[in-house]
Amino acid sequence: MNKKINHISIIMDGNGRWAVERGLVRSLGHRAGIKSVQTIIDAALVRQIDTLTLFAFSSENWNRPNDEITILMSLFNESITKYMHELNKNNIKVEFIGDIERFNSTLREKIHKLISLTQNNTGLNLNFAVNYGGKWDIANAVNSLIREKGHDINNPITEKDIDDYLTLSNNPPDLLIRTGGDHRLSNFMLWQHAYTELYFTDCLWPNFNEVEFDKAIKYFLNTTRKFGGLVNIDDYKSNV
Repeated sequence: MNKKINHISIIMDGNGRWAVERGLVRSLGHRAGIKSVQTIIDAALVRQIDTLTLFAFSSENWNRPNDEITILMSLFNESITKYMHELNKNNIKVEFIGDIERFNSTLREKIHKLISLTQNNTGLNLNFAVNYGGKWDIANAVNSLIREKGHDINNPITEKDIDDYLTLSNNPPDLLIRTGGDHRLSNFMLWQHAYTELYFTDCLWPNFNEVEFDKAIKYFLNTTRKFGGLVNIDDYKSNV
């Protein structure tokens, strides 16, 4: 069937386990994971994917040990500095979704600098979900809606109203990839993934490469997206 993937989202799981399996400290797993991020960004460019959204740090990740959080924040800082101009050179537009106000001022400034530097680029739309949670996103959308439009009990809030205020509401993912073996969304864009095709792999994120990426894409291309409706078998057969 002739299908195009416009938007791929990825839950990048398994960095810590990758390190433990090798007798390494978990921080080295996170560092190895950054190489996979670079690999998959390059792969998305080659395959002309319009949008790539990476779940980099969830709002629940603050429950991890303080030393691991410190290392992750340091890696965020280091990676933005290292790859900022390369991302811009490749015509990539970078956005961050989530509540970045909890980060320190140095990291927030680098995030804003990267967004500003790439805001006029017209290539791959690259979104990093940081300090993000799907429940937070929905609650934030409802609160923003009420602040701006008020709440009239005679005019109930609709799905469309909430959708208009959600992160990436106008561009829901076509395909979600989760590495690391778990089969759950982990509070990642709960609303936006309503009709997304889900692909789960045991491959740990530092091992995820172009070959694994293509396996996920092939899975998507072999699915039939119905969005709650029915498939016209004759139309389906004519496109196979």
